[in-house]
Amino acid sequence: MHLNYHFLRFLCPALEREFKGGIIASCFSQSKDELILEVTIGDSIRFVRAHLLPPDIYLSFPGQFQRAKRNSIDLFPELLNDQILEVKVMDYERAFYFQLNSGKKLVFKLHGNRSNVLLYSEEGSPPLLLFRNEISEDKDLLFGKLSNPLDISWERFKSLEGNASQFLPTLGPEPRKWLKEKGYPELNLEEKWKWMQEVLDLLDSPLFSLVEEQDQVKLTLLPTENALKTFSDPLEAVNELFYLALVRGNFNKGKNQLLRSLQDQVKRTENYLQKSRQKLGELVDSPPPSQLADVIMANLYQFSAGKTEAELENFYSGEKVWVKLKPNQKPQDLAESLYRKSKNRQLEIDQIEKTLAAKEKLLEELLQKIEDLESIEEFRGLKSYKKDLNKSEQSNPKNTGLPFKIFEFEGYTIWVGKSAKDNDEMLRGYIHKDDLWLHARQAAGSHVIVRTKGMPKVPNPVLERAAGLAAYYSKLKNESLAPVIYTEAKYVRKVKGSPAGAVMVDREKVIMVSPQGPDADVAKES
Repeated sequence: MHLNYHFLRFLCPALEREFKGGIIASCFSQSKDELILEVTIGDSIRFVRAHLLPPDIYLSFPGQFQRAKRNSIDLFPELLNDQILEVKVMDYERAFYFQLNSGKKLVFKLHGNRSNVLLYSEEGSPPLLLFRNEISEDKDLLFGKLSNPLDISWERFKSLEGNASQFLPTLGPEPRKWLKEKGYPELNLEEKWKWMQEVLDLLDSPLFSLVEEQDQVKLTLLPTENALKTFSDPLEAVNELFYLALVRGNFNKGKNQLLRSLQDQVKRTENYLQKSRQKLGELVDSPPPSQLADVIMANLYQFSAGKTEAELENFYSGEKVWVKLKPNQKPQDLAESLYRKSKNRQLEIDQIEKTLAAKEKLLEELLQKIEDLESIEEFRGLKSYKKDLNKSEQSNPKNTGLPFKIFEFEGYTIWVGKSAKDNDEMLRGYIHKDDLWLHARQAAGSHVIVRTKGMPKVPNPVLERAAGLAAYYSKLKNESLAPVIYTEAKYVRKVKGSPAGAVMVDREKVIMVSPQGPDADVAKES
């Protein structure tokens, strides 16, 4: 209710006692939508601080305010050296004004998102100056239009059939809620009038209480059992509200946003660790694919005469295993694919262990950052913490994980870069010169690598599958058919000074494929 007429009619007499006779020494702003007035009153100084950035509309009248040396702009020069004669609330309106000795009126219009400060030189003319010029309707707003005299007699109440909002639009949500709790909508007209008079009596002789509702501090003029603080002086109440709701509130908001961000990172890291440990356990504990390859090679005769499937005895485990060949696939080809996959397994294990160690270290750092943040209780410490956090993020880019996604197809390992920087990282630190490199032709996208070290030429199905991934992870994703270039990694080089992900390519070939993302025939590893 701090923007409500029923509060302003108590605030304005208190402001008049404080500011009457004061001389406006300066008027300035140093942050978006906040106006500051400096007023000298004899040997003392008082300030008017109007924070008008929606939805946080608050007033404060401190005895001290430190003006910033930079990013501060002088406003309303017409006010300088003018004297405040009185402070008046507008009739039944969320607005009040300083009457100045020059005849000018400085109006504080507290209309929620349309709150503004207006300077009038004459009552019958539009405002001379606006603080928030983007509120176009204020440019033609006459001073007299801000007053809204109301007839609050029984006759009018009766003519409106007791409609509280029409009878007294200035009530605000808290008094209307209070009336509703008394069963107001179901009462007869006389009973409604009784409770309307009751709430008006409460608003006529209030204590000013600060309450917290849904993590927001509010001011109420009605009796409450859960007040954070209660004041008899409206100036003290509005100053404390400014501090708790805006200053302290913004501190808590900023701190909680950082906490949520760090906690989200912790959750993602813990999930990654869980899945990676599970994957590592499966790789370490499961039999290597080479065992099945040995069984196939020892039972080649079972696939004679074009037979494509057979039940074989696994002499490693003593169990029966069913082996089924793909169309036109020889058992020797399947065994060769399984041998390749077995060779890649240790590489996968090493990579996962490396990533796990980095993620575990990251988790420790995140938990320590959360502990440090939770101990901060004031703005200066939070500002310093944010500065250190930004420096930490800049000096330690997100390289704790592998710079590529890993896929398996036909026993071959396929890497897909995660970003332009990761493409460079993959090219610089992970691939072998004989690996096959692919990229969507003349389109932004991921670098794709088929690991071939120590292996024969990449089969066409593997080449086509890798090319499909290269097209899918590129700007050509939605094309029905996309060109993809490929060559050996030794013919791909980075040019000094070139943008992230940009490379020079020699001896490339082109293949046309349909973009294809991960599906059943590609096992995604990470």
